[in-house]
Amino acid sequence: MEISYATSSIADLTATIGDRPVKVLPLEHPSPSSSITPLAPFIGQWISGVREMSAMEWLELLFPCTRWIRTYQWKECLQADVMAGVTVGIMLVPQAMSYAKLAGLHPIYGLYSGFLPIFVYSIFGSSRQLAIGPVALVSLLVSNILGKIVDSSDKLYTELAILLALMVGVFECLMGLFRLGWMIRFISHSVISGFTSASAFVIALSQAKYFLGYNIARSSKIIPLISSIIAGAGNFKWPPFLLGSFMLGILLMMKELGKRKKNLRFLRAAGPLIAVILGTALVKIFHPSSISVVGVVPQGLPKFSVPREFKHAKSLVSTAILITGVAILESVGIAKALATKNGYDLDSNQELFGLGVANICGSFFSSYPTTGSFSRSAVNHESGAKTGLSGIIMGIIMGCALLFMTPLFRDIPQCALTAIVISAVMSLVDHEEALFLWHVDKRDFLLWLITFITTLGFGIEIGVLVGVGFSLAFVIHESANPHMAVLGRLPGTTVYRNILQYPEAYTYSGIVVVRIDAPIYFANTSYIKERLRQHELDVARSTKRGLDVGRVKFVIIEMSPVTYVDSSAIQALKDLHQEYKSRGIQIAIANPNREVHLSLLKSGLLDIVGKDWCFVRVHDAVQVCLKHVQKINNPNTSEPLPGRRFGFLRSLGKQGRETDPCNEPLLSESV
Repeated sequence: MEISYATSSIADLTATIGDRPVKVLPLEHPSPSSSITPLAPFIGQWISGVREMSAMEWLELLFPCTRWIRTYQWKECLQADVMAGVTVGIMLVPQAMSYAKLAGLHPIYGLYSGFLPIFVYSIFGSSRQLAIGPVALVSLLVSNILGKIVDSSDKLYTELAILLALMVGVFECLMGLFRLGWMIRFISHSVISGFTSASAFVIALSQAKYFLGYNIARSSKIIPLISSIIAGAGNFKWPPFLLGSFMLGILLMMKELGKRKKNLRFLRAAGPLIAVILGTALVKIFHPSSISVVGVVPQGLPKFSVPREFKHAKSLVSTAILITGVAILESVGIAKALATKNGYDLDSNQELFGLGVANICGSFFSSYPTTGSFSRSAVNHESGAKTGLSGIIMGIIMGCALLFMTPLFRDIPQCALTAIVISAVMSLVDHEEALFLWHVDKRDFLLWLITFITTLGFGIEIGVLVGVGFSLAFVIHESANPHMAVLGRLPGTTVYRNILQYPEAYTYSGIVVVRIDAPIYFANTSYIKERLRQHELDVARSTKRGLDVGRVKFVIIEMSPVTYVDSSAIQALKDLHQEYKSRGIQIAIANPNREVHLSLLKSGLLDIVGKDWCFVRVHDAVQVCLKHVQKINNPNTSEPLPGRRFGFLRSLGKQGRETDPCNEPLLSESV
């Protein structure tokens, strides 16, 4: 017997069939005109928020440093901030010179980059522990790109590096002002780990010339670097290799001791300075001719100058965007982790703006692109830094180095600076993450491996693009192929769960309940329709409870995880309804959220399906469908099908429960 599901009201069905009540929670259908209050336009909301801001809120917005300045606790914080600032400042001086050499610049530009940007960030940045300045990865990117345009010995090379700092600062400020920091979320952590691990090998090999004593090819690809090292093996010199290896061993030993023992934590920060002092002393004592030294370092603070060579800006846009992305990934991630550990909130967009202003101001004082350093930030945090005052102390240390100490830098051996770079980037090789991904998620491990191999084989730019491309491809694939589950009822409850996860859950003959665990939009509608058809066939072949009706007659779509439906999805549901109707199958919708419910109502889909077939809970839909199945198989009786027999005492208990309005009248498990 065929019945018209769409025209049969639930109230009539309950009143007509059987004496057992079917308790269905009423679903309130929103009015398209008045259900949702229109939101004020974005600009209007923004203007209203600005007008309501107090003078102090304005000051904190423009100068985030006022948040910690006005609540500064001198007795508790001053000593810790000063000690942390001095510790990291001492660490930064040799590192800044080392990273400048990695970038293909004179060491003085590393010192300049570690001076003014630190002061600016302390004012405009929102993190209280982040230590900014030159970093290895950004330095390698600068060297790799600018080396293709002009020789590093040319003055234009330095001008382009300074211009790059200005462009990176502008991009970071724009992302902060327009609140675009969310875009970085699409880059998977596997991509970042694979990229940084491969970059560490490239950085180490690119600096090997100072250990080996002869020049090697400038490249961001590992094969040309290895080929160049092998080709020049005949020019190998022992003195720089032995001294560099000795310095590297000292740095690694001090870093390890600093990590393992809290009372020796200062060794981790003092390592670069000690390596520089020892190396300089050995050079002054033995005067080895085969060991190259830094040479003359200009004395004094950087002078104001406007970046030039804007005619090359167009060719630097892609590099500036890449450096901006890397800087954001490195800085914001570190800053958020440190903010969480220290118990304060951090605004990612304010952080981007602070980094941008630091780079812009730095470019007017001969700085190349800077960002947050993982190693120095960790030392700053471990040294007890409480506020941005530690950053100001770092800047003062750098200023003192520029004013009074540059004559001492002349005899620093290049291999000692290289040892500092190599010891710093060794921590970037994230082999533990690769092993973790292998055991937990093979797909993420594949993404890590692809990014790692591509970065090594084809260069940093290609590696980043390929990694991000695959990351986005995985996101799109997941979105276009959402997870869907057939639900069954857990025995003795009204709870419905995935039958694959809960094998004890059972379904009813003629009824299939499907949950869609994603928004429904144009890209996944075809997949969802195909999966619904497949679930219909799979369920029809299995043994279920209840009366055997031969085939599926009801498809219940659980929509609680569906946060959004677009016009394509609604049209697909209409087509599916027509297809099911032609085969005598009724669609029921369970638990749509407010926005989805309103979209279905406005589109007319609920009128087509029938508003009586939209339910608050899956269990309500199943109860009504079971009543329909009963009517189909027993058209001439209004008595419910007999369930399992109860004993006398159990029957009394059951009657007592049914008279209690708080108890849910459950259908028999045999139905």
